[in-house]
Amino acid sequence: MFKNLSDRLERSFKILKGEGRITEINIAETLKDVRRALLDADVNYKVAKSFTDTVKQKALGQNVINALKPKELMVKIVHDELTALMGGVEAPLNLSGNPTVILMSGLQGSGKTTFSGKLAKKLKSAKGKRPLLVAADVYRPAAIEQLKVLGESIEVPVYTEEGNKNPVEIALNGIAEAKRLHYDLVVIDTAGRLAVDEEMMNEIESIKRAVRPQETLFVVDSMTGQDAVNTAREFNERLDFDGVVLTKLDGDTRGGAALSIRSVVEKPIKYIGTGEKLEDIQEFNPEGMASRILGMGDIVELAKRAQELYDQKEAERLQEKIKKNKFDFDDFLNQINQIKKMGNIKELASMIPGVGKMINDIDIDNSAFKSIEAIIHSMTPYERHNPEVLNASRRQRIAKGSGTSLQAVNKFIKQFDDTRKMMRAASNMKNPMKMMNQLKQAQAQMGKRFR
Repeated sequence: MFKNLSDRLERSFKILKGEGRITEINIAETLKDVRRALLDADVNYKVAKSFTDTVKQKALGQNVINALKPKELMVKIVHDELTALMGGVEAPLNLSGNPTVILMSGLQGSGKTTFSGKLAKKLKSAKGKRPLLVAADVYRPAAIEQLKVLGESIEVPVYTEEGNKNPVEIALNGIAEAKRLHYDLVVIDTAGRLAVDEEMMNEIESIKRAVRPQETLFVVDSMTGQDAVNTAREFNERLDFDGVVLTKLDGDTRGGAALSIRSVVEKPIKYIGTGEKLEDIQEFNPEGMASRILGMGDIVELAKRAQELYDQKEAERLQEKIKKNKFDFDDFLNQINQIKKMGNIKELASMIPGVGKMINDIDIDNSAFKSIEAIIHSMTPYERHNPEVLNASRRQRIAKGSGTSLQAVNKFIKQFDDTRKMMRAASNMKNPMKMMNQLKQAQAQMGKRFR
């Protein structure tokens, strides 16, 4: 996401390279290029102009202090202003009410139904909620079926009323059903249209008045750029929604909607969709997004994803196995699955500061694990639990079964053995400095072996 904008901004900052002080001349040239980059990213013209004017006001004439170069100072100012432009801080959902009612709104094709499923799954796993999905789109038969399929895949019930064409009744009955069965979260999926029309707006207004939701979310396809911002403005004037959801930020989006929408409608972006999988959803963090736009990574989001999947008991069990040198291929496979649950590998890597720019042109995805998974799945249960029994004949059989080469199998098993030794050495070390030296030596040895 935002790759083109990130590249353009990086080129803009190069104008200041080697300068000892920010002056009116070099700042004007830099900000002219920044404004072009924002407009090319489909940012609203007024927003782009206001943004660069504010940056100029803050940067002009500032002395370079503490060995900070003009380029670095400009990056910091732009980072701070991008953060402010997108809302400054996270805007959490209001989860009060029993049950909490969340009303979804938006145009057809924005990803509203899919996001309803994603949100139910997210709040179920992260907040311990018991959600009920309500299918209130009475115009598109596929929407009801789609919601049922989503609900089944995430083990969340879906309330439907076959034959009822009154969405207000369906929504109210769904909430009553949630109360009866003690569900504490109701997500109502409503109908969308190909364009904003009076009938649509009257209907969603009627549903909101009837159900009085804790949250009304406007879901918008970020790939539509300024059209997304204009639609958001029209919806907000009629619906006064609580927050925005930007979907399809993993696609060929220029980023204009994310950078403009907060300023235009004065409502926070609460969530973003970053892929097609039901796990591809994250709370919108303005500071983290600004960092990623500027190629600085987003270590906070990376840590948050890891924390959501962290299991204390499983970690303790694994620690004991490592200490006893019993870490096996099943454990290794489990760790791979945990990483894959966190999201796309390239996206995760881009969150590490300094890595994003390095991997822009490298094709990395979760298929990188396929050969390793194939090798492990070609082992017998006994072999997976006892790596030391893998002799030459067993390895030959595993290579044939996995569709890889004997060389690939040997290399993987060697890397696995070295990793296991490193993990055991680290877990048994009581002296931190000694532990670090041991790890460095092990890593150096691995590097020599596989160069």
